[in-house]
Amino acid sequence: MEDRLDIVFAALADPTRRAILAMLLEDDMAVTDVAEPFQMSLAAVSKHLAILTRAGLISQEKRGRVKWCKLEPDALKDASIWMQSFGQFEAVNLDAFERFLAAELNG
Repeated sequence: MEDRLDIVFAALADPTRRAILAMLLEDDMAVTDVAEPFQMSLAAVSKHLAILTRAGLISQEKRGRVKWCKLEPDALKDASIWMQSFGQFEAVNLDAFERFLAAELNG
């Protein structure tokens, strides 16, 4: 389980990838729609999507000529359980966890 957590937390460590996950909370999206709000190339966004896919946080499928991304919320279950064990975090409250880590590393 720890290797899986490492992969999930590494994927969540990047603010662009967290923003992509937030976008996918609404609905499945085409890769080009995911890339639209970011000031980076489609290739760069595709690399972020590949990392999220490897972590199991999203899935991608081709529908016709369009590649779609879908959030896989169950992938956060183990990470959520791990964070809840600390007692001071709500389920999948990644902002609070990020502040905790920053305080621990800087303190």
